[in-house]
Amino acid sequence: MSATKKARMPAQGGYALFLAPGMLLCTAVIIVPLIATMVISFTRWQGIGPLHWIGLDNYTRLLHDQNFWASFKNIGILILAMVIVPTMIGLALAAVLFDYVAKRFGPRMAAFLRSSFYLPQVLPVAVTGVVWGWILNPDYGALNTVLNKVGLHSLAHNWLGDPHYALPTVMFTLAWAQIGYPLVMFMAGLQRVDPELYEAAELDGAGWRQRFLRVSVPLIRPEIYVVVVTTTIATLKIFGQIFVLTGGGPGNSTLVPSYFAYKNYFQNANVGYGSAISTVLTAMIVILAVVFLRVQARNQKTEKP
Repeated sequence: MSATKKARMPAQGGYALFLAPGMLLCTAVIIVPLIATMVISFTRWQGIGPLHWIGLDNYTRLLHDQNFWASFKNIGILILAMVIVPTMIGLALAAVLFDYVAKRFGPRMAAFLRSSFYLPQVLPVAVTGVVWGWILNPDYGALNTVLNKVGLHSLAHNWLGDPHYALPTVMFTLAWAQIGYPLVMFMAGLQRVDPELYEAAELDGAGWRQRFLRVSVPLIRPEIYVVVVTTTIATLKIFGQIFVLTGGGPGNSTLVPSYFAYKNYFQNANVGYGSAISTVLTAMIVILAVVFLRVQARNQKTEKP
């Protein structure tokens, strides 16, 4: 063993000592339940009594389950509301607050507006869900009351009880709650851009739009990656908002994989099948995260001089 390796061994042992509590907690809270869920997914079990090993039957059943595919179809649509729309709006709002509001009205006004947009992120999901439930109630909700007062009776609907309006309404509430997160991330990214780059672009005759697209956006690409990865994973895991607002209904119009697994776990007492749904969802999240991170790492390598 070389002298250099011998010198590094005590330092590595020291790091392991500090990491041990976190690794033990991660093992107890994440790894053990995950392995248990994977094992149970190969069984028929109602939550009590003996487990009956059935191999891949639960996964074969998933392939022919229309509710399972409907839940992933809804997730694909919800990605539009939780990833694409908030990212685009957050990017535009960050540019306005950073380039216009902060310079014209001062950084305090920009910070106040940034905090206001971020407020839905710090509120409990149950609280925002209950408030939106009151606003959208078809009988005494504020939205239908206002529409009826101004004579727009035809626009008043059962927003969360009609299969045609339930999913778009849920998408609107999710987008409203999600905008603050990319806004904060992008404003932090814009603050680390060297001002001399903007000055050089202005000397070359670039307008605001060209500076934003050619200077700002490429330089905050790491923040954009982080926002897209984290919000996509959050969409795949979404549960609380669906539980509070619609319960996956009406019908299966707002059903998502995590709520579908919950129904099989706790309402249908089909724990083995619910575990199979959870295992597939976990595998998708891990694969997606690995792909995003590898793409980000490859782009960072190519950008280095």
